[in-house]
Amino acid sequence: QVQVVESGGGLVQAGGSLRLSCAASEGTFVSFGSRTMAWFRQAPGKGRDFVAGITGSGSTYYADSVKGRFTISGDNAKNSVFLQMNSLRLEDTAVYYCAATPEALYSDTYYSTSNYDYWGQGTQVTVSS
Repeated sequence: QVQVVESGGGLVQAGGSLRLSCAASEGTFVSFGSRTMAWFRQAPGKGRDFVAGITGSGSTYYADSVKGRFTISGDNAKNSVFLQMNSLRLEDTAVYYCAATPEALYSDTYYSTSNYDYWGQGTQVTVSS
C-alpha cells in the first residue's frame, strides 16, 4: 500500500522560513523519469490549491503567489520532495499536502488535484504577525 508522509510544518513569524519534507513509499513510482510530486495547500474555508510541483526529470512549476519565495526540490532515489519556504506571509497559513503520481505532468496538468493518485495527511503551517 502506497503511503505519502509529510513533515516539517509548524509556527513561524512572518518573514521567516520553513522546510517541508515528503516521502512516498517504495513502489509508488515505476521509474525515475515518470513521476510527479507536488505540494498543495488548503486554508480554512477554502479549496485545495496548487503550490509547487516537480517531475522526475527536474522540471518545476510554481503558483504565482509563491514564485521567488518557495523552492521545490526532489530526491528520486528516496522518493522524496522538499519545499523550502522563505519570506513567509500571513496568507501562507494553511494545511500543506504532498501529492504524488507515477505520471510526468506538464503545464496546466500540475494544477488539478484529480491528476494525483496519492496524498499525504497534511502538515499545518501557521504564519504569525
